[in-house]
Amino acid sequence: MTLHALETRPTTGTAAVRLAGVSKRFGNGPTVLDDVSLTVRPGEFVCLLGASGCGKSTLLNLVAGLDAPSAGTVELPEGRAALMFQEAALLPWLTAAQNVELALRLRGIGKRERRARAAELLELVRLRDAGGKRVHELSGGMRQRVAMARALAQETGVLLMDEPFAALDAITRDVLHEELVRLRASQRLTVLFVTHNVREAVRLGDRVILLSSRPGRIAREYAVDIPQPRRIESPDVAKLSVAITEDLRAEIRRHGGQS
Repeated sequence: MTLHALETRPTTGTAAVRLAGVSKRFGNGPTVLDDVSLTVRPGEFVCLLGASGCGKSTLLNLVAGLDAPSAGTVELPEGRAALMFQEAALLPWLTAAQNVELALRLRGIGKRERRARAAELLELVRLRDAGGKRVHELSGGMRQRVAMARALAQETGVLLMDEPFAALDAITRDVLHEELVRLRASQRLTVLFVTHNVREAVRLGDRVILLSSRPGRIAREYAVDIPQPRRIESPDVAKLSVAITEDLRAEIRRHGGQS
């Protein structure tokens, strides 16, 4: 079967996210991140991969502005970023639409406009008929779609994703991979995506960044020159995933960590 590439590659040479010499240490504890420099171009999808405790989520929090680096600089030249967590973090007393509207309300958008925009965003993530449902009425995959719509409501252009599909079953995760690829292309998103799953990283990313452990440094970088749409079970994805997995295992052995 012939795969047709989507228009998802970076469109300019400027930076959407830029980290220069970033280090992070919490109090008197050990250094979590050490001298990390990384540039993510507009429209690029970059996956951060590494063993537990290597600083992936810490790095994402620094980019999101939830914490400050101990050294170095973090820049988002085009503005702030939206953040998605492993848990959807929806407010259970609100409907799906109201959860999306909350992000619009915080931006100062009026009631009528935000209702219309929330409906548009729910349709974008294929939840047109779920706007009136409460959180307990939504499946795990639907909750993550609502969280995605809420992130898109911030209209930042940069989406930070911290293992957003880790708690989902394989079929739901695969469906949401397809949805994310579609949304990334249609909305021209820049994505920085944290995952433990090597195949997920190769399935989604333009680049995969492997972090070492204790402290987290950029150990290896891989260009994923496989046209989208990709399948997680495809031979090309599997081949690159095997190579990255071997490097990941070597990093874990080198630092005596656990995956």
